[in-house]
Amino acid sequence: MMNTDFEEYKKQKLQEGFDEVLVREWAPHFENAPHAHPFDTDALVAQGDYWLTIDGATRHLKTGDRFQVARGLEHSEKYGAEGAVFWAARKN
Repeated sequence: MMNTDFEEYKKQKLQEGFDEVLVREWAPHFENAPHAHPFDTDALVAQGDYWLTIDGATRHLKTGDRFQVARGLEHSEKYGAEGAVFWAARKN
């Protein structure tokens, strides 16, 4: 069970120097092909689950788990049967 809400998370991440904080929602069974972003991401899974693959290693992330993806790092994603929601703090 998470002990924070989105507004608390957003406030904390902006204080840490992140440029923006978004709610990202993903459909059930959606798969993202390998890709990279021009920003660093620090995120919290707010609902659901998904699999994040970086450098051939896959992590199964569930509600309450945190993860980071550095800018330019190629990764892919696969979402579970209920889809997923995560809160993503981005730093350019």
